[in-house]
Amino acid sequence: MSMEGTTEPEFLTVHELADLLRLKERKVYDLAASGALPCSRATGKLLFPATEVRAWIARAQSGGVATATKPRVAVVLGSHDPLLDWALRESRSGLASYFDGSHDGLSRFCQAEGIAAGLHIYDEGSGQWNTEAVARVASEQNAVLIRFASRRRGIVYRDGLEKPTGLGALSGLRFVPRQAESGTAGLFAHLAADAGLALGDLDMVPEARTEDDAVQALCRNEADVTFGLQSIAELYGLGFVPVIEERFDLLVDRKAWFETPMQTFVQFCRSERFRKRAEGLAGYDVSDVTKVVWNA
Repeated sequence: MSMEGTTEPEFLTVHELADLLRLKERKVYDLAASGALPCSRATGKLLFPATEVRAWIARAQSGGVATATKPRVAVVLGSHDPLLDWALRESRSGLASYFDGSHDGLSRFCQAEGIAAGLHIYDEGSGQWNTEAVARVASEQNAVLIRFASRRRGIVYRDGLEKPTGLGALSGLRFVPRQAESGTAGLFAHLAADAGLALGDLDMVPEARTEDDAVQALCRNEADVTFGLQSIAELYGLGFVPVIEERFDLLVDRKAWFETPMQTFVQFCRSERFRKRAEGLAGYDVSDVTKVVWNA
């Protein structure tokens, strides 16, 4: 593919850009998530403006792309987690939240749109959680990755449906997917492939952008199953089949870590009240909360 001539498209797809740059498509997604590569999500999928891509290549040839330097706001980005959501409120730290998926949060963090991002991104090659994704796209950020919790994720199924025996048994059922920017979407695609389940064999209903929204669709009988958290399934009285233990971590700006809002939140997470709340939620392990697992 060439970007020269008069027939150059205004936007490039992931496949087209990967072919142009001679990279794997996964690397293109990582570059987009880091905020280094100009892209648009206006259509619900990633598109790359050809003119800006050309400028990005030129900058890279002359020394690369500088990381964002604008002041960070006191917002926690990334994946929605019910325990994290509760702790942010109850700690009275003053931290706000904007949860729209792990990859969205990682991208926004790298563009300095928040001081922390909740992540549960599985790396197929290493079998590790979060560290590989963070090392790929946030190594130039002045940041640290800390443990928040381990969570049990699996098949959540509606009342009245026969208990599924595993992911391979979901073919033909109405399924609530998560948005492409979420860690759940990528994880489910990987595990479904391992189980011999083609995504095209599912009857996909409109996607849900939070853990609660996905499960509520089952309660309204708009779907049969979703790939969700045990804690949310039990909260709504729905059936649950465990599939995997996942790690949920927080990527935190190092400067913000030492400031009052984040320290207030961290101390709350180390409190007995936080521990008891986690014990009351099914499928959580917070024994390593705030442990450092990666440094930039």
